[in-house]
Amino acid sequence: MASAPVTITAAPLGVGDLARIRAERRPRLEARLASLRPERGVVRDVLVCAGGGCVSCRSTTLAAEFERLIAASGLSDRARVVQVGCMGLCEAAPLVLVAPDGVYYPRVDFSLARRIVTEHLAEDAPIGEAELTHERDGEVRRSRDVPFFARQLKIALRNCGVVDPLSLDDYIALDGYQALAHVLLETTPDAVLDTLKRSGLRGRGGAGFPAGLKWQFVREAAGDEKYIICNGDEGDPGAFMDRSILEGDPHSVIEGMAIAGHVVGARRGYVYVRAEYPLAIERLGHAILEARAAGILGARVLGTEAAFDLEIRIGAGAFVCGEETALIASVEGKRGMPRPRPPFPAQAGLWGRPTLINNVETWANVSPIVLRGAAWFAGIGTARSKGTKVFALAGDVRNTGLVEVPMGISLREIVHDIGGGIRSDQPFKAVQAGGPSGGCVPAEAADVPVDYESLQSLGAVMGSGGLIVLHEGTCMVELTRFFLEFLVDESCGKCPPCRIGLRVMLNLVERITKGLAALEDLDTLMGLARHIQRSSLCGLGQTAPNAVISTLEHFRDEWETHIYDRRCPALQCRALLTYEINEALCNGCTLCAKACTSNAITGELKQLHRIDALLCTHCGACVTACNRGAVVAH
Repeated sequence: MASAPVTITAAPLGVGDLARIRAERRPRLEARLASLRPERGVVRDVLVCAGGGCVSCRSTTLAAEFERLIAASGLSDRARVVQVGCMGLCEAAPLVLVAPDGVYYPRVDFSLARRIVTEHLAEDAPIGEAELTHERDGEVRRSRDVPFFARQLKIALRNCGVVDPLSLDDYIALDGYQALAHVLLETTPDAVLDTLKRSGLRGRGGAGFPAGLKWQFVREAAGDEKYIICNGDEGDPGAFMDRSILEGDPHSVIEGMAIAGHVVGARRGYVYVRAEYPLAIERLGHAILEARAAGILGARVLGTEAAFDLEIRIGAGAFVCGEETALIASVEGKRGMPRPRPPFPAQAGLWGRPTLINNVETWANVSPIVLRGAAWFAGIGTARSKGTKVFALAGDVRNTGLVEVPMGISLREIVHDIGGGIRSDQPFKAVQAGGPSGGCVPAEAADVPVDYESLQSLGAVMGSGGLIVLHEGTCMVELTRFFLEFLVDESCGKCPPCRIGLRVMLNLVERITKGLAALEDLDTLMGLARHIQRSSLCGLGQTAPNAVISTLEHFRDEWETHIYDRRCPALQCRALLTYEINEALCNGCTLCAKACTSNAITGELKQLHRIDALLCTHCGACVTACNRGAVVAH
């Protein structure tokens, strides 16, 4: 997509202009959302996913090829190429949707693009064998009817994959900025606050604190200057929920923040985005310039007396800056480190002033709630967890990608129905929920509803929404070591429980993976985990032991096997593996011996080779080098 221009000029918009743009553009945008068979010769939109995952698969080049093919075929008056945000199904990248037909084409290359133009667009003949399908129990479902899309309910992601993120008019066409106009002209801040509280919206950044209550604290706080912050510092490995919203629907975040500014009395806001998200930064910057030029941001919002403006602050990628007070320090230009609370940011936040902080997904939920009402949102989900949640589905699952589902759905439904099940033949073992600071939910408990309280009772957390699906071949001890290593590196070091305690925990787990531990080390590990939970300064340290606690509770036998038998059942801990050469498969090619750096493998050319267990360093190079599968680890 084109880079964001330095300046954007446009006439300021009023409420009447919003209605005009909606009337002009809404039918075409609604057609993209529908799944219907249009009449022959209808004008079609070729929607090319330009989310981060598809861009990495050269979807922008693909979009340019579609434009060339359409022009060369004389179809420019019957088809238009639109680069949209993430469509969700990253496994199928690059993904293309032909609207209003509602036909998805996965893994599109130049050859398939040519067929889509010459057959689907020119001849009104969708390519059935290339269409996205899902088959189960003899039933074949196509495109939007596949469970990955059919089982979702999109609120925060409502416009992602539908609107052009560089088009303000596209956003306005689907009710964009109608909620802001309603808040400024037709209701009161107290009424908006009441709606948000009754909706039951909780912060989607991790802790799940009631959003309306946090807004109320800032509104009631004393002070002439207040601030709004969007936390886009999404640091969990494999998580890309907030990034996708900023890339695909940045105006939804801007509108939510502008509404909050009017309600709590803030005139300035900051969007804090990590530097690893250049595409999100570019598109958000473009959207802010558009909104400012249109009079949606600035001194007179939509021609009223209200004032609100936004700036972007780019973070350096410190995981701890996901914590509110550390983020505030970073925005102020200081090193990102947390501080004790109270006072909370609602009383003394950015530059000591009352500050309202929510994450990207939370802001994206605000305008639909204002427009559709508290009862609508509260009617979705469970008794204490309302609405929907966006998850980044990754790991050993067929349909990796971004999904939004109602609160209360089970993990099993997410994994098997939406996710398509485990990609290998191995059984489903667990789901690691909530990122590095989350916990592991075993397959036996996968039928519990996904909400804040249920996950917490299992030793996991909702977190920002990372879900890593694990199969039976996963070593839970090694997985715990991996996440602890990440957290040790990301600890800011300010408080001793986190700085020292996590390092001690990591050392203990590493000893277990090497077969050097005793059974009492497990009790030491659990005691240390509980102490770090209770005494750490911020959320990083308080949640860091979750992986240890949850895996010890649900997979203790696996930990004990590492200690008692000096064996890794999943064959993941290399120090505990024994390597042997299968005599029936070895042809004496010497590849394994050449790869061995410890000279543990002996044997003449074209003769059987052997491994000296005393010299072997368990590096696994021999397994990688052998192209016949003759080297076996057990």
